[in-house]
Parts: sequence; structure tokens; C-alpha cells
Amino acid sequence: MKTLIIHPQDRSTDFLRPIYDNIKDRTVLTKGTRKEVNEAIKDHDRILMMGHGSPSGLFSVGAFDGGFVINSNTVPLLEKKECVFIWCNADKFVRYYNLKGLYSGMFVSEVSEALYCGFNTDQKAVDESNNFFAYWLGRAINNSLKEAYDGLMPRYEILAEDNEVAAYNQKRIYFN
Repeated sequence: MKTLIIHPQDRSTDFLRPIYDNIKDRTVLTKGTRKEVNEAIKDHDRILMMGHGSPSGLFSVGAFDGGFVINSNTVPLLEKKECVFIWCNADKFVRYYNLKGLYSGMFVSEVSEALYCGFNTDQKAVDESNNFFAYWLGRAINNSLKEAYDGLMPRYEILAEDNEVAAYNQKRIYFN
């Protein structure tokens, strides 16, 4: 299975790299043009999209042309692909366009996001949650997406018992 990883170059989301470090047949796009992204999507079976985003899509963060690297125009290319959507409020994007895959809702990956979501935390708790999430999803990502989800969630739920960031996030990770 050919896997495309779309992960806009952004130091604040580098913690996500372990998710795809062990994928063998992969292409990683961290910058480029919308045309390059669309052509790459057509040529791959599984698409992992991760970084910062909104209900409207995955932000380009200046690494790709335009405001979004993944948006409504990309949806027809994703409809028949195995997809992983890891960005804040990806759930709203996935549900609005009736897409399938593994995806996140509002995902706290920074202290400022925790404050925005109504709870106070520290960088240690955020880092622990981020690193744990990426490690365990990366350990399971070469399986089916259902198996990846099932491999991640029980472990992340254990961390959530003592880590309020993980407790918040684990309630917002979905598979359909």
C-alpha cells in the first residue's frame, strides 16, 4: 500500500512524525504546490493529513500555496482513499463531507489550546500527551485503520487517567 503523508512544515507539529516514521512505502510532503499535492493523492492508497487546521481543512502554514493544503476542493480525491485526518476540528470536516477514516476533533497540542478549551495545564502534560499519542498511533499505523484506532485508544485512555490533556483528547479521536 502506497501511503502519502501531508504534514506541512511546522515545528509546533513535529511531535507527529513518529506516526509515520515506520511506514515503509511512503511519500512525505512538507511543502509544495496544491497541484503537487493533488497529483500525489491520486497516486497513493492511504493518505495521512496532519498539522494545524480548522473545520474548513488542513492549514498550509505557508509550506504550501494557498491558505489550506486540504479543503473542500480536495474532497473528491479523498473519497475512495484510506484517510487519517489529524488536525483541530478535522471531525467537522470529515462529517460535513461524509468522509471515512481515523480522525480527530479539537486536539489540544499546545498549552494555549488548553486555555482556549477551558482548562489550565503545563507544557509537561501537553508534551506527554502529544508524544504518547504519536508513539502509539505510529506503532499501529501499518495495520488497518480500525486496528490502528483499536491499538491506540486503550493505551491513550490509560494515560488519560492522570493527564488532563490526554483525557480531553482521547474523547475526540474517532474512527468510522
